[in-house]
Amino acid sequence: MEFSLFLALLGFVVISAVISVTLRDVLSAIIALAGFSFGAAVVYVLLRAPDVALTEAAVGAGATTVLFLVTIVKTVRPAGERVFERIRWGPAALALAFLGTLSLTIPSIPRVGAPDSAVVAGDVTQYYLEMATPETGVENVVTAVLAAYRGFDTLGEAVVVIAAGMAVLLVLRREVYV
Repeated sequence: MEFSLFLALLGFVVISAVISVTLRDVLSAIIALAGFSFGAAVVYVLLRAPDVALTEAAVGAGATTVLFLVTIVKTVRPAGERVFERIRWGPAALALAFLGTLSLTIPSIPRVGAPDSAVVAGDVTQYYLEMATPETGVENVVTAVLAAYRGFDTLGEAVVVIAAGMAVLLVLRREVYV
């Protein structure tokens, strides 16, 4: 069930990405891109990376979409009847070749939660599981890793999310939407 949901979400993300780059209408492309970011955020949740999911949802689906929408309000919509852009086959073939090359690495990725994966069986993971609570005083190991061992990384992510939110508020206030 979870794997089929994961595959469906990956399909949604890929289709949203393809639609967002092929649509001729900018507003529709922005909406498709927001769908891509939201789908990617849900994929990150399924991959058990909630901090990355939160950042993707806040910055990718939220702040970026608002900034693009404010930008589109200030632009002129091009006239034309075509819905999709013409595909340039040379760059498209290059992108597909790159995607195919990256896809070759998928079989080497361990399943999420597999007991024999390097992440689960590694020394670092075992160290965190055994020492996180005694060293930090925090009972939740994930919280201990995010707040204590990776504190600067988490601080950087928080700064990115706050900066994106402040930028959106500044743009919206300047445009008298708020």
